[in-house]
Amino acid sequence: MAPGAKRSKSNIQPLADRVVVRPLKQTEEKRGGLFVPDTAKEKPQQGEVVAIGPGRIEKGELVPVELEVGQKVLYGKYSGTEVTLDDEQYLIVKETDVLAVIN
Repeated sequence: MAPGAKRSKSNIQPLADRVVVRPLKQTEEKRGGLFVPDTAKEKPQQGEVVAIGPGRIEKGELVPVELEVGQKVLYGKYSGTEVTLDDEQYLIVKETDVLAVIN
């Protein structure tokens, strides 16, 4: 983690090399003039990092997470565990499930 970076914007503190991501809301409600119900929509595969764990232990050394709170990221379609806290949806993924950072 970069010096001075905040560790969390939420009440969730992930362990090890896990990252808490808030999926970005989909803005498109209609496709071809038809309303698409929530059950038929694909889950977003991008979100904002809201909390990061301290890192993983490798060969007895702590390897810190490379991501930072506030970054926009792409993650695997079926990655992580969905959780709801205070009516807000989050996804908890391992750092290796994050595919890219969006600049």
